Amino acid sequence: MAREKFQTLTEQMFYILLCLRQEQCGADIMARVTELTQGRVTVGPGTLYNLLESFVQAGYIAETKVEGRRRSYLITQAGQTALEEEYRRLKTLAADYETLTGGADT
Repeated sequence: MAREKFQTLTEQMFYILLCLRQEQCGADIMARVTELTQGRVTVGPGTLYNLLESFVQAGYIAETKVEGRRRSYLITQAGQTALEEEYRRLKTLAADYETLTGGADT
């Protein structure tokens, strides 16, 4: 059985949507993800622009401004809902981990 597109988000997807709670262009998104995660997560241009196109098609983000080749985007209500659902899913995973391990870090 195939998974529905965006049923779960990769780290890169999650951070792109999180960053787009404020209007940003692609270069700003790449820099912000790296800064926010202290380099743990990076997004290359190929991945970024493929995901931005997919997010626009899914209605998760909207293009807000075009200045030459520079395009800016902002999360939509559908994207915000998807981001919140993923956050809840991740919290549930963490809670299950804590339940089974007593919260011990390994």
